[in-house]
Amino acid sequence: MIKSKQDYLYYLEADRKALQIKKTLNNLIYHEVWKFQRLLRKAEYYHNCNKPKLAKTCVFLRFRRMGTKLGFTIPPNAFGPGLAIAHKGTIVVNGTARIGKNCRLHVCVSIGTQAGKDASAPVVGDNCYIGPGVKMFGKIVIGDNMAIGANAVVNKSFPEGNATIAGAPAKIISNKSSEGLLVKGC
Repeated sequence: MIKSKQDYLYYLEADRKALQIKKTLNNLIYHEVWKFQRLLRKAEYYHNCNKPKLAKTCVFLRFRRMGTKLGFTIPPNAFGPGLAIAHKGTIVVNGTARIGKNCRLHVCVSIGTQAGKDASAPVVGDNCYIGPGVKMFGKIVIGDNMAIGANAVVNKSFPEGNATIAGAPAKIISNKSSEGLLVKGC
């Protein structure tokens, strides 16, 4: 969680590395996913560090507008450093979900709560690859170094990590971890 300007800068650099974005003016201005992630981190920084209310409101409005444009419903403080959103498209994450560092996230992912329970969202470990169309819900724990295959429906815990899961409902299909599927930003 971002608690200082130093943390903010660390998260930005980790996200940039995970996305493999070069430090160019063109990327700074035109790369929409990178722009969204910078606004996400700025919103977290302003929220967590008690910045002035007017400035915080302006940042949150820009953040929400950009999220709507790209199809992202991602709350502040859900992801650790090294987040890499593969490209624009529908992504929905519940505000109580917690995802560790170095997560690669693809289009049409939904990470939510169990029906009727607001505080029972997934907790995902570090270095996880979440493929296109993955649906995760309920009070579940996903361990470190997991690869979750396309269109998997994950409704039970896999706390041991270091495996690939897929299917509906998800089950372990391989002992291969997420190594090689994502770039670690930190």
